[in-house]
Amino acid sequence: MKDPIDRAGLGKRFWEKTPLQDMSPKQWEALCDGCGKCCLNKLEDPETEEIAFTRVACRLLDGDTCRCAQYDIRLQFVPECVHLTPDNISQIAYWMPSTCAYRLLFEGKPLYDWHPLVSGDAQSVHDAGQSVQGWTVPEFEVPEDEWDAHIIEDL
Repeated sequence: MKDPIDRAGLGKRFWEKTPLQDMSPKQWEALCDGCGKCCLNKLEDPETEEIAFTRVACRLLDGDTCRCAQYDIRLQFVPECVHLTPDNISQIAYWMPSTCAYRLLFEGKPLYDWHPLVSGDAQSVHDAGQSVQGWTVPEFEVPEDEWDAHIIEDL
């Protein structure tokens, strides 16, 4: 495994030393690997609370870059979009993708080698096939009552 360089001045391997609650806003934001999985619409079984991810992406997700087209003002367009923080991660982690850095660190697990903080390359998440790049369907093209036809089995 390549030893990452602290290019952004956040502290070398800060995620291994700094508890989520103590991270600076820049460190917190740097945890996002840019996979876009959290922007997939999900279905939750009310009886089992099981979460099913769909290929149906939030209308603000850019399917090529896997980034939110309006991240800083996303709540104006998508009020139900979650603003993840160290204070609310305990209520939200259960529905986040199993590969998500926020969830992994919350659960006391290490980041994957393909995570950009570890690899030093933002493209590594896509190269490893861990992003939604190129395979989502915009939510405005699929009626909500048809989302179940777009459930993906493994994420």
